[in-house]
Amino acid sequence: MIRPALIRKQRIILLALVALILLTVFAGMGLGYSKLSYGRLLPTLFGHGTFKEHFVLFDVRLPRIIITLLAGMALALAGSILQSVTRNDLADPGIIGINSGAGVGVALFFLFMPIDAGSFAYVLPMVAFGGALLTSALIYLFAYKRHAGLQPVRLVLTGVGFAMALDGVMIVLISSADREKVDFISKWLAGSIWGTDWPFIWALAPWLAVLIPFVLYKANKLNLLAMDDAVAVGVGVSLTKERLVLLLAAVALAASAVSVAGSIAFVGLMAPHIAKALVGPRNQLFIPVAVLIGGWLLVSADTIGRNVVDPSGLPAGIVVALIGAPYFVYLLLKKI
Repeated sequence: MIRPALIRKQRIILLALVALILLTVFAGMGLGYSKLSYGRLLPTLFGHGTFKEHFVLFDVRLPRIIITLLAGMALALAGSILQSVTRNDLADPGIIGINSGAGVGVALFFLFMPIDAGSFAYVLPMVAFGGALLTSALIYLFAYKRHAGLQPVRLVLTGVGFAMALDGVMIVLISSADREKVDFISKWLAGSIWGTDWPFIWALAPWLAVLIPFVLYKANKLNLLAMDDAVAVGVGVSLTKERLVLLLAAVALAASAVSVAGSIAFVGLMAPHIAKALVGPRNQLFIPVAVLIGGWLLVSADTIGRNVVDPSGLPAGIVVALIGAPYFVYLLLKKI
């Protein structure tokens, strides 16, 4: 049973995070290459702005902010699942190969398939999911032992190896592509938010709308999977089935996020750790907190990146990596 005081603490933290996200979004709406007066934001939001103000806010600024928020939430949730399923605090979709698999799928589709502008935004998450699913299946097969089942540590190590191999595949693909397409893939690899139109939001939002409630429903199973296998089996958990289902959810979340936001690592690593430090290791408590932290981290990183270097800005993936890489090293040293 979860103590009422801990539940109250979680709710206060959730409210504080929502307020922090709203403040960051409000700040981000006024910052950028095309400046918007903060005094004009609310009138423009309610339809009383000029044509330029309306265009900058609704066609340029808001779609990008919402995409980064949703993508950060998806990556944080994927990381939360992976850390519980693999029982490894260093697990992250960008580190264990899922993002790389999605990236190769996106690159192959972009380089060699005919692109229909009307359906591109909706097809891309499915393509990324296919690439990530194939990669995850191979990682799973290599990590699985017939008599011992799935080995969480082996799964992470195999994923790291696949990530390195797929990064090499991406370099080969880039070396044989046209200059225009190389520019796109290079920006994608750097974590540059490129899916900045409303259709990309409608393509990403359903994945979160379905998978966030599903993962919260599975929170008790995640709690048990994070413990020893003998304990989980002793209370009747089907290890292989539950791991497969939850890994599939993590793959879908990560693939849908990186398909529109580029290759972004460390959000799925940092957000669950910060959430656990705030409310403890129970998945029912820390997953909602981690989801909001992930969204805030990516929105903040993109807002900072957009305003550091004019006019194109610094990719959000690089800003996150500048924070996340030292944090990863800290966690690694802590575990050693």
